[in-house]
Amino acid sequence: MNAVADRPLGDYARLQAALPGQGLPWLERWRAEALAAFAASGYPTLRDEDWKYTSVAAIENAVFDLLPPAGAAPAEVSAKLGAAIEALALPGACLMVFVDGRYAPALSRLDALPAGVTVASLAETLARAPERLQAWLGRRQFHASPLAGFAALNAAGFADGAYVHVDQGVTLAAPLQLLFVASAEKLATHSRNLIVAEAGSRLDLIEQHAARGAAGYLSNVVSDLAVGPGAAIAHYKLQEEGARAFHVAAVNAELQQGSRFASASFAFGAALARTDIAVALAAENAECTLDGLYLADGRQHIDHHTRIDHLVPRGTSREFYKGVLAGAGRAVFNGKVVIHEDAQHSDAAQSNRNLLLSPLAEVDTKPQLEIWADDVKCSHGATVGQLDPEQIFYLRSRGLAAAAAQTLLTWAFAAEMVERVPLAALRERLDRLLRARLPQSGETLEVWP
Repeated sequence: MNAVADRPLGDYARLQAALPGQGLPWLERWRAEALAAFAASGYPTLRDEDWKYTSVAAIENAVFDLLPPAGAAPAEVSAKLGAAIEALALPGACLMVFVDGRYAPALSRLDALPAGVTVASLAETLARAPERLQAWLGRRQFHASPLAGFAALNAAGFADGAYVHVDQGVTLAAPLQLLFVASAEKLATHSRNLIVAEAGSRLDLIEQHAARGAAGYLSNVVSDLAVGPGAAIAHYKLQEEGARAFHVAAVNAELQQGSRFASASFAFGAALARTDIAVALAAENAECTLDGLYLADGRQHIDHHTRIDHLVPRGTSREFYKGVLAGAGRAVFNGKVVIHEDAQHSDAAQSNRNLLLSPLAEVDTKPQLEIWADDVKCSHGATVGQLDPEQIFYLRSRGLAAAAAQTLLTWAFAAEMVERVPLAALRERLDRLLRARLPQSGETLEVWP
């Protein structure tokens, strides 16, 4: 490895003493394995097939702090962010806030949790009841590929995150919002979330990443979700990081008998963002739905890689992603569905649609099906196009200005994904964010001739 790639090894080795879980042999062993994995792999490069369209050289060459700046006490930071947190909080949701990767109880609202639901800081749980986490942290079944790259750095350097456990048969009526706010400059935070839904339980989870005053930082987050027999988790990921931020995330879900997992990923922010979603249908009659919407403008780069493994018979998966690219924005979508040899009677469908608003915008889309069984129902497809001139002409003939007609058609294309969100408060928030990202009156989209 070169000197640039070597630097994190020393930084993270020195960080170990400040991380939670000291004195736990199983965790120390896992962190050491993660550092060794990063030493072997380094940062992903364009030579790696899964990263061939996404360069992380800007992250590799940056120098990040691994701990919040000295003198920035959590209570003081929380007090300064109070108004901003209130603006980001979703009405009616239980709220768990993390500031610069650390739990901020003063800004959180968890009083309304029902019996049978545990929502706690991962760091505090490691200190008080580590046995609750040992069977889950580092669980190999969650991950579609070996520990490497950013996932290895997360395992080696995570300081906090959310631990959510829903007991058998319990339904959390209100959504749970995990709000991660970046406030420090040039800080690398590694957050880890563990979500366990026991048999027959129900949970709506909103994972939101935002910035207030921070720039040039790295947010590296891993969320592992275990969906028990007959349980249901709906996971909504909202990424609206700062314009100069780097965001790398992984969502790993393991589904048991008759369970349901719904994922909706909305990517609006960051200079460079990458989200990997891996779902394992590990028992019969499991169902998953993956939805996504990404918007890129300026020189933003937004990447989604998804993988659905049908491991056993009679699994059902649906995937639908849309992208809107303007300016010199670039997006990558790679969706892979693997029907394993024993997964007869699997039913899988996948679609990716992209709207390019500028000749400089670019998208690399690669829907994939890998089928090893012979009695399945599968489909996949992708489209890349521009606004329809005939539709623009029609709207202009009804009195709309050119800019308004273009904005309306763009909104209609993207709003379909927002409308698929069943939570009214979240749907309204997403619609406002979407409208704010579209050209305002008087602006003209740079459509192709």
